[in-house]
Amino acid sequence: MLALKVTTIGNSVGVVLPKEMTAKLKVKEGDTLYLTETPDGYRLTPYDPEFERQMQLAEELRRERRNVLHELAK
Repeated sequence: MLALKVTTIGNSVGVVLPKEMTAKLKVKEGDTLYLTETPDGYRLTPYDPEFERQMQLAEELRRERRNVLHELAK
């Protein structure tokens, strides 16, 4: 478990991520992190959950319509 201290950053508040955490998340200054609520608490990730959902829907559509897509590719 890692405790993060909330600190003032300009007119806002934020947390500073330790170097080890940014390395594990593979993020650097300027990158975007996404905080999503889960049944167990919160999840912090560099991956956009909305984009992931859209890609899953696209994959389902590709599977369902593979014959149509195959014909269009000719």
